[in-house]
Amino acid sequence: MNRRRVLLALGGLGLTGASAWAVRNDAASGSGLPIEVTTMDAPGSEAGERRVPAADAVTVVDLFATWCSPCKEQMDALATVRESYGEEVAMISVTNERLGGSLSREDLREWWRENDGAWALGLDPDSELMSALGASGLPYVAVFDAEGAVRWSDSGLTDATDLRGAVDDALATP
Repeated sequence: MNRRRVLLALGGLGLTGASAWAVRNDAASGSGLPIEVTTMDAPGSEAGERRVPAADAVTVVDLFATWCSPCKEQMDALATVRESYGEEVAMISVTNERLGGSLSREDLREWWRENDGAWALGLDPDSELMSALGASGLPYVAVFDAEGAVRWSDSGLTDATDLRGAVDDALATP
């Protein structure tokens, strides 16, 4: 009888450990992705839908808000990366702000212009992308390889050097 209890206890510990590992790795790998994000007409962006991450392409995903000062600062690093890689790397910045009331589409377009946005601009009012990435704050940047795996992510202000390094690593991934 004791042997059976020991085996059951060991089995339970194994399942608990495996479950914890799976939950931790799902959050880190972007479980729940890809997601279709609504995009809007703005400099470098067309209205429609965009798959995040892009299929068969290294993708830089930036989560931001117009009220976020570090998000505004981070636009310089994102623009530098965009200039360095051009169309070789898919880029999208996504806000979870709800349009209407104090923030209109035109307000968002104006913020985008003022901050030199020149790539896809997405809307995620239900924070599905933020949740799928396990992002707990803004700004948040993730770099995906061409297979759709998260290769690097950073919460808080990211500089162009770190972001370029992450993109180079993702491009070098077979």
